[in-house]
Amino acid sequence: MLNVARSELILGGQKSGKSRRAELLARAWLESSPGHRAALVATGQPWDEEMRERIRRHRIDRAERVPGLETIEEPLRLAETLLERSRPDTLLVVDCLTLWLTNLMLPVAGTGLQGDELESKIMKLTQSMVATPGPIVLVGNEIGLGVIPLGREVRAFVDTLGRLNQAVAAACSRATLMAAGLPLTLKDSA
Repeated sequence: MLNVARSELILGGQKSGKSRRAELLARAWLESSPGHRAALVATGQPWDEEMRERIRRHRIDRAERVPGLETIEEPLRLAETLLERSRPDTLLVVDCLTLWLTNLMLPVAGTGLQGDELESKIMKLTQSMVATPGPIVLVGNEIGLGVIPLGREVRAFVDTLGRLNQAVAAACSRATLMAAGLPLTLKDSA
């Protein structure tokens, strides 16, 4: 049985198994006590047909793999949602931090935050993680291992995501890197 930490950051590339690990942790949490609850805080937004189809498919797959996992759709107010929804008997899974950051930084999402405003949101998120009474699992992409991207905006996003991942990892009791469906523990002070 998987051990659920007080807080865990799961990083990896696309299709590395990070969401699957988060679901396995949620299922283990639910199975460990009849009084346990679990909720997924989904940050993705259906901007186009491909994303709408991806969200639809994820909902169906999740319902099969983790029955009883509630879904909360929250693309922007992540820190507030964690504080509002966390309970000692409820595991919250955030999937994913990368899309949350995208929603904050991209003008199409209506925000286009940068600089101090963006850093304030990241700090608020890490503060809320520490203040939640229940366990939390956060999923995010590790995209800083490749070539340096072309374009100022893309480089700014990659840099900010790296800072976000570092801040969240520092606030978590466990950090896991996923590759080829296999977990590699980076930090475990649980």
